Amino acid sequence: MKKMLLFAAFCCGILSTYADNPMIDGSSYFLPKTALRFTLLVEKTTYKPGEFSQYAERYLKKPVPNEEQKTYRILSIKMTPCGIADTTKIFKANIDTKHNISSIYKNDNGVLLAVNDRPNAVAAEAPFKAAPKPARRNPYDYLSQEILSAGNKSKMAELTAEEIYDIRDSRSQITKGQAENMPTDGQQMRLMLNNLNTQEAALVSLFNGTEDIDTIETIVNYVPEKPVERELLFRFSKYYGCVDKEDLSGSPYYIDIYDEHNVPSNSATVGKGEKNKNDSGIWVNLPGKMTVNLYQGEKLLDSYETYSAQFGRTEPLMGELFSKKMETKVRLSPVTGNVESINTELKK
Repeated sequence: MKKMLLFAAFCCGILSTYADNPMIDGSSYFLPKTALRFTLLVEKTTYKPGEFSQYAERYLKKPVPNEEQKTYRILSIKMTPCGIADTTKIFKANIDTKHNISSIYKNDNGVLLAVNDRPNAVAAEAPFKAAPKPARRNPYDYLSQEILSAGNKSKMAELTAEEIYDIRDSRSQITKGQAENMPTDGQQMRLMLNNLNTQEAALVSLFNGTEDIDTIETIVNYVPEKPVERELLFRFSKYYGCVDKEDLSGSPYYIDIYDEHNVPSNSATVGKGEKNKNDSGIWVNLPGKMTVNLYQGEKLLDSYETYSAQFGRTEPLMGELFSKKMETKVRLSPVTGNVESINTELKK
């Protein structure tokens, strides 16, 4: 059954931790299935009206909203394959006098990572951290005593608008070389213009309001179980961000899954129909290639190729690898369950 969960409510299981005593959890283990993790970087813009917003059209000839608004847009989408425990693929290593299996390593979800060898450490993905925002200027720091002592808000707005137009006139005279007190050099001119721009922006914000822009991370996880065409993956709304799939206020994003029927073989496994002599109980996945297409409505956003445990097959490793005459070390991919490395040598 397909599962699609939002806001990282589902763990992809690429974990870097494992028991120091590898046998503490016994010899049973899972092989993984491959999930797709879509990481959305979303820009959230929060507009707050200014104190004089109701006078913006009268004095600055520009109507502005009088209520707070929030809007969202997707900046980027990244797809990462990851592994979760496949509870239909549970096996038990034969740890006995006939087999040279001294240790098995599993992640916290019970997925097999290595046999007779410590697995590769997988660095935990660092949590997303937005860049710090610059401090906003307080417009009241730029209001004259005359404005602050005005009897009502309408008068304050009128005087503030006059101050804005005076600032613009001063800037125009400086850039045209017509100011009474012209700067003596280029550096002084830049400093004067920057100060005028800062004052204007602070005062204009009392009419136009302010926008706070934040970047947030949203996770959409999907577990492919079979080929699909244009299956609804998630919906995204300009005014609410990610919404429920049933919420038609959001634009649809669709996914295609194509099974490429390409499963590489592995000479260390027992092929279909062959007898596994001296069965060790160590099974691995031979993952198959799949193509993933992501659409926004009718528009193709991206196409990915990756390997998936679900579109391959599962086979046991040859029992001879773990006979008492052999020392064999195996590491598996936590994403696909395929063999990443296998080292064998005769015991001395």
